[in-house]
Amino acid sequence: MERKRRFVTVVVAALIIFGAMFASDDMWQQAVPYQDSNITTNGPAIKLLEELAIKGRAPKTNYSREQFGGGWSSHDGCDTRNIILSRDLTNVAVGSGCSVTSGVLADPYTGRTIQFQRGASTSSDVQIDHVVALSDAWQKGAQNLTRDRREQLANDPLELLAVDGPANQQKSGSDAASWLPSNKAFRCQYTARQIAVKAKYELWVTQAEYDAIKNVLSRCPGQVLPSA
Repeated sequence: MERKRRFVTVVVAALIIFGAMFASDDMWQQAVPYQDSNITTNGPAIKLLEELAIKGRAPKTNYSREQFGGGWSSHDGCDTRNIILSRDLTNVAVGSGCSVTSGVLADPYTGRTIQFQRGASTSSDVQIDHVVALSDAWQKGAQNLTRDRREQLANDPLELLAVDGPANQQKSGSDAASWLPSNKAFRCQYTARQIAVKAKYELWVTQAEYDAIKNVLSRCPGQVLPSA
């Protein structure tokens, strides 16, 4: 129990650091689970969609994961992956340091309940997805950002969700025009989060992507943006 209390204290401290990192953009900051009841409102998503630039996809030249930093960043001894796991899972158990060893994920992408267990053959069952795929971000404005800003994007809680591993692999670098969660009940929240990320980091959408997102939000025009 004492170990759990220490972990919670460290995670809270890490999230405070996250807030400091993104203080200039805190109107979009997200540090709570994805469920509707835990997301505060900051205006309709469909309105902000209209403000995003629509352009063609830029070449993928020079793209690599390293353009967004060398993996997860660390905050007060906790890496981003474990911070997001502790945020999105329930019944979390913690091992040494900040490592989440087990928990339960109500997967937003598939609607499945996943029993997460840390291990060589099981950790990948739950992965941390970049809601706006980094390769997609690279082709839609991120290559014009500074390296520090790209690293912030890759570690921003607004951009990250713990999800079903196979679904994340299926999504890969897709945008909303070519991939949406099979869990239709989550599509409105998913596209709203993509809009919020793209607005925060001044990324654009293609016409096909815009049309796909607008089609989703036409079924839920009252969908709000995630914010802290």
